[in-house]
Amino acid sequence: MSKPESKQILEGSRAIALTIKNIAPAVVSAYPITPQTHIVEDLAKMKADGQAGFEYIRAESEFAAASIVLGASAAGSRVYSATSSQGLLLMAEVVYNISGLRLPIVMTTANRAISSPINIWNDHSDVMSIRDAGWIQLFAANHQEAVNAHILAYKLAEKLKLPVMINVDGYILTHSYESVIIPEPKKIKKFLPAYRPENGTYLNPDNPVTLGAFFTPAHYMETREALHEDLLASLEIIKKEYREFQKIFKDETRLAAMPFKGNVYSDGLVVYYGPNKPKTILVALGSLNGTILETIKDLKNIGLLKIKVYRPFPAESINKFITRTKNIAVIEKAINFGQAGPLYCDIKAGLSAAEAKNLNIKDYIVGLGGRDVTKKMISKIIKDAGRRDASVKFVGND
Repeated sequence: MSKPESKQILEGSRAIALTIKNIAPAVVSAYPITPQTHIVEDLAKMKADGQAGFEYIRAESEFAAASIVLGASAAGSRVYSATSSQGLLLMAEVVYNISGLRLPIVMTTANRAISSPINIWNDHSDVMSIRDAGWIQLFAANHQEAVNAHILAYKLAEKLKLPVMINVDGYILTHSYESVIIPEPKKIKKFLPAYRPENGTYLNPDNPVTLGAFFTPAHYMETREALHEDLLASLEIIKKEYREFQKIFKDETRLAAMPFKGNVYSDGLVVYYGPNKPKTILVALGSLNGTILETIKDLKNIGLLKIKVYRPFPAESINKFITRTKNIAVIEKAINFGQAGPLYCDIKAGLSAAEAKNLNIKDYIVGLGGRDVTKKMISKIIKDAGRRDASVKFVGND
């Protein structure tokens, strides 16, 4: 057996399940779907073997699982769920209800392509379908980032009364093995205290409240404005809580950091690797960042901007770096059909007219349906990024 706090070689799904066990939610409900299944299988076994005290509720579908954790959270419990791909789409109605009810639910999405045609491998088309559902959305680039993000997610959700989704690339992270530290419950509690919802924010017979009431046009718009403003305001709180996380989880923070010999800057929302005045900056979400960093590690004039928080969109943090250069290559595993990649569209929308005037921003769609993304492909993108031609390109085989 590994000593507490020591590094272990674990499957990504196993690392997430162990972290959830140590966080100790009161209710877990999920429906199995590849490549998320290992997470909830491990949690179910922990419960069956007497290693965990949460109530594990088997659901007949992802819609039911989301509804169960909605109800449990509305009753004042700390909860957890996980899903992927078509399962997330089936949950969509409830996903929007959860944010509208301001419930602090935490859910893992093991990112996977959506049908049709049927495909079980990784891309980001599932989460992009509900990116504007009112959830905080975090992306992990490796196993330790995924572990850390789940602990941070509960702190954010319960402090902000907003749901949080942690995105981990299916198979690439869920089924691979890496060194990882699983913090012990005692250490987690230093950062994440026991959940005690405020009176009036949950269903309680002794203090009746109404959740999810019927709103007419005279009042509905204000509720959506409030959710929008609270999400935007959460950016500063996310940065603050990330700094607090670093103080307690020093080893976990170091292990999550991708090795790089040059300059590295992080504010909890994004991480920048590279020179102060690069020729080109590459921008990406999730595990793509590992391949990109390996490709550019010996290139002195190329930078990488890793996006850790996708919603709320950290435009100010992103603009701080991409405006240092003229050439920006957005590399992403999703497409808004008939438009461009969602990350590309968000970056363009987040720039002022003055900032955008001299920038050459190009969008490269890669890895759809699990297509391998290689160093050779990234090198090809770097060479193409300086050209002023088509702004959206699909990059397939080498």
